Amino acid sequence: MITESIRVNGVRPGIIETEIHAASGVDVGAADVAASIPIHRLGRAEEVAEAITWLLSDAASYTVGALLDAAGGR
Repeated sequence: MITESIRVNGVRPGIIETEIHAASGVDVGAADVAASIPIHRLGRAEEVAEAITWLLSDAASYTVGALLDAAGGR
């Protein structure tokens, strides 16, 4: 039996504060948007990257087929 050690997982980011929103004219930093998120703020791209980094690390070596929500509880 050949084992490839391939793990497949997914990350589902919530509303992330990026420049793309400002460029499109959408103000996602508005208080009403942040208020709809349980932790009352938008996410940062770095926080999503940290979730992905964890999934790629040996610390997540037994995590397979998971969907990780990086969405502030939303």
